[in-house]
Amino acid sequence: MTDKSEEVEMKAEDADSAKALAEAQAQADKYLDMARRLQADFDNYRKRTQRENEEFRKYACSSIVGDLLTVVDDLDRALEHAGEETEFVKGIRGVRANLMKVLESNGLKEIPADGKFDPEYHEALCTVDGDEDGLVAEVFQKGYTLNGKVLRYSKVKVTKKKAETEGEE
Repeated sequence: MTDKSEEVEMKAEDADSAKALAEAQAQADKYLDMARRLQADFDNYRKRTQRENEEFRKYACSSIVGDLLTVVDDLDRALEHAGEETEFVKGIRGVRANLMKVLESNGLKEIPADGKFDPEYHEALCTVDGDEDGLVAEVFQKGYTLNGKVLRYSKVKVTKKKAETEGEE
């Protein structure tokens, strides 16, 4: 009879062990899931901060580049009014070219101001009568982008088609 009671006790112990094992397995699965989520959150955080740092580096120099553009404008105005092509004038043109090379190597690009008016890149200061609507007639100040983002809009004069009067028809 002791064999049967021992057998019942062993079955009860096995059931308790199986139950404890199942609970431990469930707890381990829960912890593993939490660890995986935590690792995924950390990877997302790392990637986000890396993107933010790259973005910051791309545009960190925008302030000084903007300030240097006023120097480029001054050089352009001085060269516009330069008389003959002396060695001094050639030197100033070389300085401007070198400055632009440095700025372009840091992501600066001139916004093209010929052709159609584009409000994403151009700022219309005034209009003038013309044959067609929305063409750039004159550029007052060149515009630039820095790494694809507008740093300074081109200030332009835009054409406006002449309104036809009833007497002309």
